[in-house]
Amino acid sequence: MRSPRLLPAAAAILPLLALPLGPGAGMAWLDGGAGSLATALVPLLLGLAFWRRGGAAPGLAYVAAGLLAAAALLSLLGTAGDGTATTGFWLYGLGAWAAVWHGVDRLATASIPQPGLRRCRDLLVPALFGLWLLLVWEALCRGFGIPQVLLPAPSLIAERIALSSSVLWADFRQTFLQAVLIGYALGCGSAFAVAILVDRVPFLQRGLLPMGNLISALPIVGTAPIMVMWFGFDWQSKAAVVVIMTFFPMLVNTVVGLAASGHQERDLLRSYAAGYWQTLFKLRLPMALPFIFNALKINSTLALIGAIVAEFFGTPIVGMGFRISTEVGRMNLDMVWAEIAVAAVAGSAFYGLVALIERGLTSWHPSYRQRT
Repeated sequence: MRSPRLLPAAAAILPLLALPLGPGAGMAWLDGGAGSLATALVPLLLGLAFWRRGGAAPGLAYVAAGLLAAAALLSLLGTAGDGTATTGFWLYGLGAWAAVWHGVDRLATASIPQPGLRRCRDLLVPALFGLWLLLVWEALCRGFGIPQVLLPAPSLIAERIALSSSVLWADFRQTFLQAVLIGYALGCGSAFAVAILVDRVPFLQRGLLPMGNLISALPIVGTAPIMVMWFGFDWQSKAAVVVIMTFFPMLVNTVVGLAASGHQERDLLRSYAAGYWQTLFKLRLPMALPFIFNALKINSTLALIGAIVAEFFGTPIVGMGFRISTEVGRMNLDMVWAEIAVAAVAGSAFYGLVALIERGLTSWHPSYRQRT
């Protein structure tokens, strides 16, 4: 679905209507200097220049103009003071939003024959969208003057990350590099081995899988304190929680994936006198890869959630969960959001790495075939 045709008009007209009103209380656009006024006119000029043009270049120009206009708007509001936004501020922000929406749509739907440029475009579009969401977040916090204790602006979170990089790195190493990765490897690896055993010994499927569903339904707030009592306050107890959370999704998906191959393919291999292990490695495991990677991607996020929540119930004075629970009590919400940002980036990168490996090993799957 393409963006509405009114977006270029909105990108041109709304900033023009905002110019007489000023960005902040008692402040005109000219107070920010000629550069700010010129920046304010960029969406208007682009709206006139690329009114009916499509393609990647005009789309990129629209996005750049919208982001530049939003940055100029926030700088002017900083001069006027947070919480002093006027109607002109919000009209101009809507114009910048229309420019970015129209530009991202043009960029995402543009026909690019070069594979390299097309891959760059596929990475650029979500990055630009994420950057725009951060600018909207910043504009809402500063325009309405939202107290920091309720919701800090992204600029304050970035400042806290820069000032507390050593603390954040120690928490990241304790939670992610030790508890998450080790628990993830143990949970998924052991579940895969048990799934092979369940597939080899059919009666285990009737007894083990229902028990697995029962254990996977246990709340983490109930199992985490038990794991702390069993394995101590260090990362080992958090890794044990991660093992519990990742074991059964991996087990169930692997068992289902091993049964995904068709009877005709199995009969064909039997006609060539293929044994169980030959059929497993040459047919059934390749057919099960999409199911296995589906479990790996689900577990990549579950593992991080489990480790952070488990740290609420006992940990050394380090770790993401420990820092979040401690700083919430101190009302240091910028530090809490800094930990959340680090966890979100780490979880997204982990998920992306698993998805990249999946793309390389399952490129034959119909979902990854190149669309023509």
